[in-house]
Amino acid sequence: MELGLYTFADVNPNLERSKGAEGAERLKHLIEEIELADQVGLDVFGLGEHHRPDYAVSAPAVALAAAAVKTKNIRLTSAVTVLSSDDPVRVFQQFATLDLISNGRAEIMAGRGSFIESFPLFGYNLEDYDQLFEEKLDLLMALREGETITWQGELRAPVNGRGVYPRPLQDPLPLWIAVGGTPQSVARAGALGLPVALAIIGGEPRRFAPLFDLYREAARRSGQDQAKLKTSINVHGFIADTTDAAADQFYGPQAEVMNRIGRERGWGPTSRAHFDMSRGPSGALFVGDPEAVAEKIVAHHKIFRNDRFLLQMAIGLMPHEQVMRGIELYGTKVAPLVRKALTDAGEGAKATA
Repeated sequence: MELGLYTFADVNPNLERSKGAEGAERLKHLIEEIELADQVGLDVFGLGEHHRPDYAVSAPAVALAAAAVKTKNIRLTSAVTVLSSDDPVRVFQQFATLDLISNGRAEIMAGRGSFIESFPLFGYNLEDYDQLFEEKLDLLMALREGETITWQGELRAPVNGRGVYPRPLQDPLPLWIAVGGTPQSVARAGALGLPVALAIIGGEPRRFAPLFDLYREAARRSGQDQAKLKTSINVHGFIADTTDAAADQFYGPQAEVMNRIGRERGWGPTSRAHFDMSRGPSGALFVGDPEAVAEKIVAHHKIFRNDRFLLQMAIGLMPHEQVMRGIELYGTKVAPLVRKALTDAGEGAKATA
């Protein structure tokens, strides 16, 4: 199982100094985080696309390209690219360029996005929310298949026998579908034979497990090669030297973000009691010392049989030094424990077969 991180590169939306200075510092820290993740042996780093004052990354491919020249092995992905409000040709070109710069480490994680700011910003109608994604995903998949394409939809101008360049080093350029728990989205990914990444930020994760069964069944019914299917769970959490330190450091910034978004969407406020419950064995938060987090990752792998696990640690205004220590512990302590446990479990299964 691949182990990695993702972030939206949070910044303070209500600060007194300039937003430019705040963004410059956060992006500097972001590159340092990705570089460290590579050095400690993590497999994947993802950047989400947002168009809000509380996040610094609206162009993931640009930030990932900066990280590509500082890293050697880690895979670099969006998390997510809001495909509905972007142009698939430009998305493909940007990530193909990233793939070349990184020597074949780029990925696209496409989704409809958890916020709607990009739709009016780029002149799209929210009433076309679903159709925009379906059409643009179809075009993006066509772009991956060959350099010269002919394509036609209803909401974008057609492409008539045009070449699209550059071509990526990976053939095809990896494309994941990001979903938030909607069965239709999961089934669509399976029917198309594309890897799926499931975001779990609340509730009991095991309740989401049937979605992966639906994904695999949709792929089977569509004649997709089951061996090529991949799944990821993307969660919130934090790692520190002790479980108490992890909880104390993570609660404030995470709660501030969840309450801010909750006010926009009509959620009730969170609390420390709810937070502590969520970081228990059956909750959605992966917070603790390396041993506790590794144990929870392994336990959920038994439930989901997932191929990838991505952890969002840098949520809200987490101090950079705490995030860096968390990444260090993730790569040097958590990852070896998880890999050993999964290897031992695999050897045990072979022995009883």
